[in-house]
Amino acid sequence: MSRPKARWWTLCLLSLLLSGIAAAATTAPVRLDSGLLEGDLLDAASGLRVFRGIPYAAPPVGDLRWRPPQRVAAWEGVRAAKEFGAICPQPPMLAAMTGETLPPSNEDCLYLNVWTAARADAALPVMVWIHGGGLSLGWSQQAVYDGAAFAGRGVVLVSINYRLGPLGFLSLPELSRESEHRSSGNYGFLDQVAALEWVQRNVAAFGGDPNNVTIFGESAGGTSVHALLTSPRAAGLYHRAIAESPWITESNIAPLRQASPFGPSAEDQGATWASRLVAAGGDSSLAALRRIPAAEIIAKSNLGFQPLIAIDGWFMPENGERTFAAGKGTKVPLIAGSNTDEGTMFQSGLGYGTVSAYRDGLSKIYGDQAQAVLALYPASSDQELSTTLNRYLTDTWFLRATRGMLLGAARAGAPTYQYHFTLRSRAVPAWGAHHAAELGFVFNNPAGFGGATPVPEWNEAERRLADAMIGYWVQFATTGDPNRDGLPVWPKFDAGTESYLELGETIRAADRLCAGRCEQLDRILGAVQAKEPQTGGR
Repeated sequence: MSRPKARWWTLCLLSLLLSGIAAAATTAPVRLDSGLLEGDLLDAASGLRVFRGIPYAAPPVGDLRWRPPQRVAAWEGVRAAKEFGAICPQPPMLAAMTGETLPPSNEDCLYLNVWTAARADAALPVMVWIHGGGLSLGWSQQAVYDGAAFAGRGVVLVSINYRLGPLGFLSLPELSRESEHRSSGNYGFLDQVAALEWVQRNVAAFGGDPNNVTIFGESAGGTSVHALLTSPRAAGLYHRAIAESPWITESNIAPLRQASPFGPSAEDQGATWASRLVAAGGDSSLAALRRIPAAEIIAKSNLGFQPLIAIDGWFMPENGERTFAAGKGTKVPLIAGSNTDEGTMFQSGLGYGTVSAYRDGLSKIYGDQAQAVLALYPASSDQELSTTLNRYLTDTWFLRATRGMLLGAARAGAPTYQYHFTLRSRAVPAWGAHHAAELGFVFNNPAGFGGATPVPEWNEAERRLADAMIGYWVQFATTGDPNRDGLPVWPKFDAGTESYLELGETIRAADRLCAGRCEQLDRILGAVQAKEPQTGGR
């Protein structure tokens, strides 16, 4: 064969090989209610596939800003789902903390991702992940949230973006008046409901069972689980729930129109922020506010904006803590838990650098009950203040409300399980078993949430804990009970024993995690809430 002909055959063969590789990397089209979709085949042997950037609702832009999400428009042909969707516009703080590059953002951000290794007829359990970030930060495709490990264990894993900050949680009297439900705010939570509705309509095409859906999230994702469990708008869209470090405080739930003892109404808070957003004498009409570029809104979100759950009588009929206390939340199997050192990550942002500042801060929040809080969390010197603040924030921002969820669910008769994550971080040792430290173990992903210098590899104890935690989570999603062969028994939580499972260097059961302090905090908050509403907030 002549050299030119040999070269020609070589090029043909190479072209065939490359086309075969490209074809192998693309999935067969999946039919959704909005059109055909193809994703990436990650592993031919296992059938592991990922579909990135799937639109689950119409872009919430223009006149749809600050409105409930609308159905996504159908598309022609086959849509590629190979790139993650834009994330909700947000400040860069979380990316700086984790050492990640902030992905491209856009107000058109209502996208989700699916990892699956299932046949279309497999009917596997579905887990829907809701990211944290204080309802202002975060995105579905953060490195730690890779869903491959869950998919490899027989789960269809869905992760979602939702509207954040002022774009997701602004309440205004004008917005309430234009709403058919006389409601405003909670748009980010309504996005989550829309995503769950999408799952009901479409997850079977990925091999998932729409009758076995677990919602799970951490921090503000745990707040979201708390809200979804107590909202009639989400009823029937999920069948199990996991809340990791749910962030529920006295100031991130507010009545839509009435002030509370802890601050102004959601509408008044939103109106104050909106007045700062618009230049003096500027047009503050809804039409004008909807024309302001999203980047400008986010740039000015530090003008006192507090994302919160608005008690609006529609999405949220009443304070969710009262719903749980009355045993009225959705009766589904529940896992909820917290970490030992939730407060280390946040204490520097409080501005309580001295004991005097700490005492003044508590007086502004709790009024004449501040001394009772100081008795629970004393600090006699500035040197011991850090330890005190860690314990105070861990209990008041995370553990107290977690316990309330568990007690309410258990009293309602739902199978209920508590965990306590105690493994100290090797990436950020000074933070201990910090907020979000469990994420890498839940996702069986060494990338973890380790700050800008994550630990590159797990040691043997960390590997065992990661295998145990994802094992418990998958078993719970499958059956509603986390217990499985080969792992320590996880006892049910009930109001009598308050049993929980410690997840750390050892895995062991214990009872009544800081229950005495939580009971006292409940009494203190009850006393404050019995007072007349105040005009100012935290």
